[in-house]
Amino acid sequence: MKAVRFAAYGGPEVLELAEVPEPHAGPGQIRVAVRAAGVNPHDWRTREGQFQRIRPIELPSGVGQDASGMVDEVGEGVTGVAVGDPVLGRGSNTYAEFAVLNSWAPLPSGLTFAEAAGYPSVVETALRVLRLVGVQTGQTLLVSGAAGGVGSAVLQVARDRGIKVIGTASAANQDYVRSLDAIATTYGEGWVDRVRRLGQVDAALDLNGTGVIRGLLDLTGDPDKVITIADLEAPMLGIRFAGTGGNMKEALAETVDLVERGKLRIPVAKSYPLAEAPAAHADSQAGHTRGRRVLLV
Repeated sequence: MKAVRFAAYGGPEVLELAEVPEPHAGPGQIRVAVRAAGVNPHDWRTREGQFQRIRPIELPSGVGQDASGMVDEVGEGVTGVAVGDPVLGRGSNTYAEFAVLNSWAPLPSGLTFAEAAGYPSVVETALRVLRLVGVQTGQTLLVSGAAGGVGSAVLQVARDRGIKVIGTASAANQDYVRSLDAIATTYGEGWVDRVRRLGQVDAALDLNGTGVIRGLLDLTGDPDKVITIADLEAPMLGIRFAGTGGNMKEALAETVDLVERGKLRIPVAKSYPLAEAPAAHADSQAGHTRGRRVLLV
């Protein structure tokens, strides 16, 4: 089968489309014929070697965690899903024609495969950071990087929970942030003062790691009320880094519920063929994404 691989850490150019052996579902797993794969910052951070000290991988390695597709193999002990079912989920090496998933859920009605591939990791992350930061109904949450995939999910889940949100984003994404019922303002010089003029901030999330941690700490006054998923240096200031660690099966079930109730929709900013994975990574790293980037298989 065809899959995206990299044999050395580096920039997007180390990614290549290669012929590799097909994976197979083990106990408790399923295999899908991939229709689309989500592009996440975790993917290019792994490709760059940012996690090699804490989670070393064997090279050459595949890429990707999120996918949507049709079940074509069911592992031992798996129930409730059958060959031919459309699903979304998370596994490993999903930039490929076939991929093994460890967690999955039925494809929500009304979602395309391309849209669905963008949901698993970002919605799980959104649900997890909202829980960790402890923001409650009626309080105000500041979201730095509000227009990206995780930001899009956070804003909609917060709205469903009655949480007021102030979101920072680029000038081009102000209307998009407002469309999700958040108060929008731009980042860049003077952003802390702009946010302060909008009201008291009870908790804050850093979703893009652009050097905003000290400002978020200043606005909340409490390191326990700030969470980052992108700034690896934040723990030196007492800020929790929450890049991974949630319950994906529970998150996928909640994702399906939110979508089915019309409370969550994350747009696809751009789609790419599998062979253009390097361009997808370069664009993802450049930021300013409104929604998600996905690879079509």
